[in-house]
Amino acid sequence: MSFKIGVMSDSFLCQTTSEALKKAGNMGVDGVQMYAVEGEICPDMKDFEIDRIKKALTENNLVISALCGDLGGHGFEKAADNLKKIEKSKRIIDLALEFGTNIVTTHIGCVPMDTNSDKYKIMQSACITLAEYAQGKNAFFAIETGPEKAQILKMFLDSLGSKHVGVNLDPANLVMVTGDDPVEAVHTLKDYIVHTHAKDGIMLKQSDPEEVYGFFADGGIGDLRLDEYFKEVPLGQGNVNFTSYLKALTDIGYSGFLTIERECGKNPAKDIGIAVDFLRSHIAFR
Repeated sequence: MSFKIGVMSDSFLCQTTSEALKKAGNMGVDGVQMYAVEGEICPDMKDFEIDRIKKALTENNLVISALCGDLGGHGFEKAADNLKKIEKSKRIIDLALEFGTNIVTTHIGCVPMDTNSDKYKIMQSACITLAEYAQGKNAFFAIETGPEKAQILKMFLDSLGSKHVGVNLDPANLVMVTGDDPVEAVHTLKDYIVHTHAKDGIMLKQSDPEEVYGFFADGGIGDLRLDEYFKEVPLGQGNVNFTSYLKALTDIGYSGFLTIERECGKNPAKDIGIAVDFLRSHIAFR
């Protein structure tokens, strides 16, 4: 059993998707994940635009590992925003299926520990609706790990009564923000993992995850200095134990994508190349 290596196409910081796909193809990876909310890749794409991207994928021997349907803001925490967000998320699932993948990843906000809180119930209701739509399409919405510990996320997912809202496991988010162990998270969330990110990082000091993700949701407004709390680093240079992490994924039977995401750095393309070599060496070792 082996993994497939993917790259988040937007991490290349190219002007066009075609340019990013060419870079990914030249690295010999198996696939790419693309943002699909607005701009060049979005639910409003015309058929000829979809065909153009499909052609570029074929020319570069790539498939789509997943689409990223993160709608920003506070995820699905606010009932007043959820009707429009749910409808757009459904359209992103439809677009994903056009591109040959049945996975859309997203952030839903910070899951509260209080299961009786209004926010918990609002998020739960939205995710149940998304799960029902995804199930009808044999597809999955995959919640990216980060704002809460894996055990809290599992309890939330269990409450939905459906596997069609699953998990996009990002080990670096767990390490940097919640201080959770990615290896333990794999076993905790094993029934829900449908996609993963390959990312590494370091926690510099403890933060309040709700404050951190609120900072991003509000467009970076405020005095929070994130570089004092955590640092994303190239694969193999942080606190994610990839040997143990990949073994855990193998142990639970996961053989899907390890999709490289690089959200900072002066030369992300170089770091992505390092990450590809790093993953290949670890997969070969397995």
